[in-house]
Amino acid sequence: MAAKDTGRRAAKSAREAIRKNPKANRVYRASVGVVGSATTALGIVLMPLPGPGAVIAIGGLGILATEFEGAGKVRDASIKGVKAAAKTAASLHDKRRAKRKER
Repeated sequence: MAAKDTGRRAAKSAREAIRKNPKANRVYRASVGVVGSATTALGIVLMPLPGPGAVIAIGGLGILATEFEGAGKVRDASIKGVKAAAKTAASLHDKRRAKRKER
């Protein structure tokens, strides 16, 4: 656990140093925007295929949320939607299972 905390402290101090330099801050935020947007776009493209497309898209929003408040709000809404869909799917699955047992 100590190594994890040390890494977090190092990342936090590096980010604070970047914030102090306006040019570096712009470059950093642009880089986060590009990587987060690309990851989100990849997840959206992969959604129709079997696999973790939605998880990748939400991960991309998580990357964007580290620097952009609006992306955090969208990510939180997405997670709520995914949880509601999972709950509905589980409920339907239980109902179908109960019907099969009745036969």
